[in-house]
Amino acid sequence: MKKFDRERLLLAVAGPVIALAVAFVLTSIVLVASGQNPVEPYALMFEQLGFSDIQVLIINQASMYYIAALSVAIGFRMNLFNIGVDGQYQLGAMLAAIVGAHVAMPAALQVPLLLLTAVLTGAFWAGIAGVLKVTRGVSEVVATIMLNAIATSVIAYLWLPNVFGVKVGNNNTTGEMHESGWIPGIPMGAAGEIYGLVLLAVLLGIGYWVVLNRTRFGFDLRASGASQSAAAASGVDPKRMVLSAMLISGGIAGLAGLPILLGDTHTYSLNFPTGIGFLGIGIALLGRNSPVGIAFAALLWAWLDKASPELDFHGYDKEIAVIMQGLIVLSVVVSYEAVREWGLRRQQRRVGAELAAGHVLGNNNTTKEVAGR
Repeated sequence: MKKFDRERLLLAVAGPVIALAVAFVLTSIVLVASGQNPVEPYALMFEQLGFSDIQVLIINQASMYYIAALSVAIGFRMNLFNIGVDGQYQLGAMLAAIVGAHVAMPAALQVPLLLLTAVLTGAFWAGIAGVLKVTRGVSEVVATIMLNAIATSVIAYLWLPNVFGVKVGNNNTTGEMHESGWIPGIPMGAAGEIYGLVLLAVLLGIGYWVVLNRTRFGFDLRASGASQSAAAASGVDPKRMVLSAMLISGGIAGLAGLPILLGDTHTYSLNFPTGIGFLGIGIALLGRNSPVGIAFAALLWAWLDKASPELDFHGYDKEIAVIMQGLIVLSVVVSYEAVREWGLRRQQRRVGAELAAGHVLGNNNTTKEVAGR
């Protein structure tokens, strides 16, 4: 491996490693300050990794986190902050559940219909923010935050019994979907089933890497994110790229809730997971917008979620995991900036050394020419 490649790999790994180390240290300090053992909670959570049922829960949860984080990462690569993933995936899941409950077709048609419904819903909701940005200059952060609030109201409306809602006890639901829209899981014996759409998360990760690194569109996206003026000078329409990035980001976000919807709940109810879109932001940051890095970050987040309930049985608060997640996000921002500065200084020193070496070589050549005369 070339020296330059080794340095790039070192810089890519240093940020997440430093962030995790700082988060663990700070969480330990919090535990010590509260008069608790700073080591035992970690040991208890690591023990949970040995149980097959916890492993299945982690993989299932990570699949949703991964899709949400990919959606956020696409915006980041375009220098856009799509903070509306939460509303996009909830609306996408709800409309897919409504369609699945009221339309019955063979599975070969039903499943693609539900996937398409979720994608189009998420893309439409994110596209509103994209249109506002390219036509009126409205910040996508402000627009997507407001759209999250509107999405909550739209969901509450769709839950009304005279619209699409079906009351089951005290729970609001969209009614059970037709079985042709269910996606069977991967049986793991007594441990349960891995959601069938975990495979969709894997395919999305591969597609994300291929599009960004092996297509002209991906190059234009990355170039526009780095400098819209430079991209425009090379013939790229920055407004078109902004709108395209928001549509793609929203479309992927719409799929984030489908692994559990089509693989487990088969209805959208008050018990449906919320907050996945916001967690996707931290996961994308920790994974540095890399499909492999995001996968590890999603598994880490899912482990913190699924292993932390064990802490309650040993006198610790399971919110320790939430504290750690928050500290990871804060540490990521600080550590990445520190690593970036370190990388710039190394690059400056390397360029200075190369220039100095070239200057010395030039002087030696001049001396030889004079001596030859």
